[in-house]
Amino acid sequence: MTRTWLIATLLGLLAGCQPTERQGGGAALVEEPAAPMADARLVADKTPALADKPADKRALPKPPAGKVSPYVIHMPGVSGTSIVDYTLRDGMKAAGFDGPFEIFDWTCGDPGIPALRNRKRNDEQAKLIAEKITKQFRAHPEQPIYVTCHSGGVGPAVWALEKLPADVKVHSFVMLGPAISPTYDLSKALAHVTDKAYYYWSPADDFVLGTGTKLFGTIDGQYAESAGKVAFEKPAGADDKQYAKLVSRQYESGWAKLGNVGGHIGWMAEGFVKIVVAPALTGRAPTEQEVEEATKAVRPMMDVQWPRFEFGSGAKKPEGGSDVKSQK
Repeated sequence: MTRTWLIATLLGLLAGCQPTERQGGGAALVEEPAAPMADARLVADKTPALADKPADKRALPKPPAGKVSPYVIHMPGVSGTSIVDYTLRDGMKAAGFDGPFEIFDWTCGDPGIPALRNRKRNDEQAKLIAEKITKQFRAHPEQPIYVTCHSGGVGPAVWALEKLPADVKVHSFVMLGPAISPTYDLSKALAHVTDKAYYYWSPADDFVLGTGTKLFGTIDGQYAESAGKVAFEKPAGADDKQYAKLVSRQYESGWAKLGNVGGHIGWMAEGFVKIVVAPALTGRAPTEQEVEEATKAVRPMMDVQWPRFEFGSGAKKPEGGSDVKSQK
């Protein structure tokens, strides 16, 4: 009974949980910048109000007058834009992000398995994302660009970076629980990243990125465990210089107090984003008070994991800690 319920949950997740009326060419939820902050050196972003219009028809967001605020574009998972994308946004906002923030929903109102498997449409969406990034780069060359993605959103994000003109660069790239094959060659995408590309992964994310992608496939069409469960491996022929930019962050058990229990959704928890993800981009470590406040503010978040059963003292538990899988 329990296993049947778990399989049904997985199918429901892959079928999409955020219905939308938008069809066709992709849409972006555009967050207008808030009032500028005093420190112009922050390389992060925060966002309030929404406007829901097709991405390719909107004017490019402008940074607040008098300072340079970074621009962030985020690609959600195969379910399309959902509540967790806004908790990601809120975590970045709480960490001091004050530039424009866009959520580009690449699923075209057709989420879940259709979005996972429609490579032709996903490539078309990646081209739109690349065009948007290029326009932003040309219009505001002084404004650093950050690309974030969750789960299956890693596909359109990576392919968009690959399609950028040679001179167009983004500052940083963040992959949260990437649902792409571990040996996918990131060299071409990383060539358009000037600083670092971070990816967060968890061995405990077996339900979606282990069992799920072995049954239904990764975003790049491989029936295997995803990099978000087992880490990336540098494939033969990959560019060593580009892979030096790739920073691996394996799940740590201490992150549970920030709302991230190591499943597929915890990467998007507001407290985790505020204390772990955002500081990696800003270069500013959170204070003890900020960590304490984030811990106290954690709200329960439904996550997706296989249940953990223990049969006596000899049972093996999922590993946590800071050890990461080395790049080959």
